[in-house]
Amino acid sequence: MNQAAEAFLNEVWTSILEIYQKENQRINGIKDWSLLQAGVKDYLRVAWRKGKLNWPNGKIHIDVHEPFSWSDDSYKYDAGSYIEELTEEILMQEFFPALCDRMESLFHSTDYDSHFFNYRFELVFEFEWKQSVQRHSRHFINERKRESLKQVLDQFIETKIKAELPVRPKERDDFFFAHCLVNPDLMEQKQEIIEPLIQRLSEKLRANKERSDSWTYHSALALKGWADERFLVKFFDRTGHYGLDWVLKPEQERQEPKAEELDFFLYVALAIGNKEPDTRKKFLDLAVQLGSKRAADYVKRGSGRFESEYKSSLIQAKANDVLQLIDIRILSEEEAAYGEAIDFINGLLREGFPKGYKLKLKSSEKHYLPVKKLAKSGLHQFFANASRYPALYPKIAEYAELAMEEFAWYGDVEPSEKSVMPGTYAVLALGLSSSDYFPLFRRYLELVDTEHQSAQDDFALAFMEAHGVTVENIPVLVSLVLGSSDSAKPLKAFTFNRAELVDALIGELAAMEDYQRESVIYRLFGGNKKLAQAVKKESSPIKDKLAQLLTLVE
Repeated sequence: MNQAAEAFLNEVWTSILEIYQKENQRINGIKDWSLLQAGVKDYLRVAWRKGKLNWPNGKIHIDVHEPFSWSDDSYKYDAGSYIEELTEEILMQEFFPALCDRMESLFHSTDYDSHFFNYRFELVFEFEWKQSVQRHSRHFINERKRESLKQVLDQFIETKIKAELPVRPKERDDFFFAHCLVNPDLMEQKQEIIEPLIQRLSEKLRANKERSDSWTYHSALALKGWADERFLVKFFDRTGHYGLDWVLKPEQERQEPKAEELDFFLYVALAIGNKEPDTRKKFLDLAVQLGSKRAADYVKRGSGRFESEYKSSLIQAKANDVLQLIDIRILSEEEAAYGEAIDFINGLLREGFPKGYKLKLKSSEKHYLPVKKLAKSGLHQFFANASRYPALYPKIAEYAELAMEEFAWYGDVEPSEKSVMPGTYAVLALGLSSSDYFPLFRRYLELVDTEHQSAQDDFALAFMEAHGVTVENIPVLVSLVLGSSDSAKPLKAFTFNRAELVDALIGELAAMEDYQRESVIYRLFGGNKKLAQAVKKESSPIKDKLAQLLTLVE
């Protein structure tokens, strides 16, 4: 071997072994492995980066995991004068083949912890010249390890996924299971194979909100990773800020997508759409560029399962279930127009249209409900506008019954503290307008996810301003404060100034658990201590009633 190439190889190899020795000690200390984790290391990049001022005054860079394009956490080493003797031919014909031989031998050896190497490994070599970059790569596969992982995965699916409850996978397996599903070395990439497994685990985890959300995140991330790293890179080049956008490769540089690959890409776009509607739309647009008629139909009309258009002299309406979007244009601001619009939406929901849709509204009237935390979205505006017409209340109530769903969210805002459960705007509009819909209001509050939604914290104040505080509506007020989030503050504008109101409150609290009583007392009085202070300040008969109330929480 050329002496310069040998010197470069020895320098690089010594550095790799030093890094791997430290990494092996760290990996050897990990005890809680997932069954589906074959190993950790699957990438190594060796690079020579030229000096900023003088080409030879550069450094050797070694990356033991694939770096982000905008970061640099490489191990860096100085090189000897031999670097100036190297040529592209020497590097390609002598250095890189020798580096590959050593790396492949090490990859298949038993020198390190059994979890040190994954079953697949990529070796990348880059060398910066004055005006160009030389790049080579090689992939190695440990077939024995791959086959072993595939057998473990097959058994995992049978014993942990398909098995009936209470059998569930361990939480640490979720990430690796999601990525195994989109790995063509392990699973056939077809919707009819992958989707039932994702849905099966989703169903098994539904009762545990945190775990369910975590699995949804991992599965969506894995699907998106497949799209970005295995599919789109064949047909598009990365562009834009941080390479997050895609531009179609020149025709002579790209291949035609296989039908089954394009079908799976469309499935991925739809599957991640609930969490990332913008990504769904971007992926569908990219599929259209690849000639997918089905993607074009999705963007224009949806899946075809639902009536996509309605027109009259009063409104124009469109619906797209794939984009989870309803577009309403009010041509005449009157009761009948909103009645037609609600009928259109209700018909869609009865047929199974996604409840977490986004509404695009064009209306000359802009009314909103008197709750500070509510987003001023098209959905909010629509139901605030419609609730001006009492004759429409039954239709709005029917909508609310169709739309309400625990652990679901409208798509009218980016996921945030303003996210609300489907049906929220309709229920609130009715609850603030008429006592006839107090039972509906209370059912909503029993469903609302108090751990992940806080917009309802201000409903109680809006309710009191709309209806006042009476013996008859104390049960609704108690439901409102119980349906608040843990971050809700006491209702400072509220006071119990009549004995019959306290009696009604005592009646509500009597059948409750202690933690529920404490929550109600905190929201209404500021806590037990402040209630005790109120007892001292008041005079009979309010004093006696408040003292009786205090005994329920002491």
